[in-house]
Amino acid sequence: MVWLRVQAEPDGDPIEARDHVNQVRKEALVIAVMERHNRDIMEVVGGTLAEMESLPVEQAVGRLVAVAIEAHRVDPELHRVLAEQIPRVGPLAHLETANREAFAAFRAYLESHGNELSVTNLDLAAFVCATSIEALAHNAVLHHADMFSSVSVESLIENATRLVIRYLKEV
Repeated sequence: MVWLRVQAEPDGDPIEARDHVNQVRKEALVIAVMERHNRDIMEVVGGTLAEMESLPVEQAVGRLVAVAIEAHRVDPELHRVLAEQIPRVGPLAHLETANREAFAAFRAYLESHGNELSVTNLDLAAFVCATSIEALAHNAVLHHADMFSSVSVESLIENATRLVIRYLKEV
């Protein structure tokens, strides 16, 4: 738990000081919830990011799409609220660590497998692929869960994988 001690200036407005303390406490609570959710997601994603290094591009991308969907299934309602309704400004601006870590790992993967790719700008490729995978997983799980039974999720994984592979290899 985070304990804060804030004192108002002697001539300060006590109501304003109380509001400030309440705002700081709310931000601290949101930060704690987001950090815990990010840790839970990285528990799901972390192993896949490590195992991807030895896989050819087609298999690695398929695993990445599958794990992105799996990660979005970790408390999907909380994920939706945190992703869509919490502004990333001020103290909350740094909380996208799970996305940054996954992006950096995927960028490193592309660099180490560059001989399998036809794209040359790996920063752009990592951005396009990671953003596409994230958007597909996010929308499928959080906004269209009723459409995706286990069979249709497999179809989504196959189609998203094909989309990314075609971009990376310009097939």
